[in-house]
Amino acid sequence: MSLGVMLVDRNAERGQLLEQALADAGYRIILRTSDDSNLIADVAKHQPDVIVIDMEAPGRDTLEQMREIGRNHPKPIILFSDQRDSDYIRQAVQAGVSAYVVDGLQRERVMPIVEVAVARFAAFQTLKRELDETKIQLADRKIIEKAKGILIQKKHMNEDQAYQFLRNTAMSHNTKLVEVARMLISLER
Repeated sequence: MSLGVMLVDRNAERGQLLEQALADAGYRIILRTSDDSNLIADVAKHQPDVIVIDMEAPGRDTLEQMREIGRNHPKPIILFSDQRDSDYIRQAVQAGVSAYVVDGLQRERVMPIVEVAVARFAAFQTLKRELDETKIQLADRKIIEKAKGILIQKKHMNEDQAYQFLRNTAMSHNTKLVEVARMLISLER
């Protein structure tokens, strides 16, 4: 299955070259537009797998839209630009750009650039998901530790007894250990 690409380019001639290079590399162009003012709506409507933006220097509004896409509709974004300013490049990457290409557009480079951007995006999403899961696990562990502390203090249990009490209660009520811990904490307030 080929990836669906949304292509944004204000320059018709350059856009045609990029569209042909993408098609030759096996990608489907699902939307080609010269208007970058509706990026968020276009992404929501067309659901591309990859977004390719080719323009001299996308403005602040475009960067903000890319940031919002990264938050709400994460997609690999490839930006071909003439802007070489390191601060601007940093802003683009913070806005969610997976690949920032400065040295012009050459047909033979398009496929590897897209493949690297997609792979880099997937790796980043995996890391982000793992980080989110780790944060949840840490927060759950803190709640369980707090509940054990309450049991140790109020019921004069040792740490192992407190944990076994929480665990057995969770099992007998067919619920998660952290939910039992939350309930115990809320009853103590």
